[in-house]
Amino acid sequence: MDADQFVLQTIGVIRSPIRSRVDAPCQGDEGGVDVWIEIADRVAPGLSGLKAGDELLIFTWLHAANRDVLQVHPRRKLDRPPVGVFGTRSPDRPNPIGLHRVTLLAIAGNRLRVAPMEAIDGTPVVDIKPVLRTIVER
Repeated sequence: MDADQFVLQTIGVIRSPIRSRVDAPCQGDEGGVDVWIEIADRVAPGLSGLKAGDELLIFTWLHAANRDVLQVHPRRKLDRPPVGVFGTRSPDRPNPIGLHRVTLLAIAGNRLRVAPMEAIDGTPVVDIKPVLRTIVER
């Protein structure tokens, strides 16, 4: 494996009523919606132990992002001076990984109903992790 590149496999896809970037809120807690996450059969056993009410971190690949952008106007406000993408939550960045904190509302087979989500329909999911309330020493 090359130190500059590696393979990232998707584990699922977002099914959202949000169809375009212009319709998406900047953050989930600013108008995010309920979505379904369809999980691939090959990784479905990894859902074991999840339950409604869990808080989750959903990691996505922001497939509609512009990967050549290194500076943006924060929060899409053109009257603000541009800043580097690494100091923002902009989806446009060299590696457009999305991070979404959501609540698990329901599980139906290989599908998870979560909210609030700001990702557009068809966004690939690359990982799911629980929000940890406390640090457990091991």
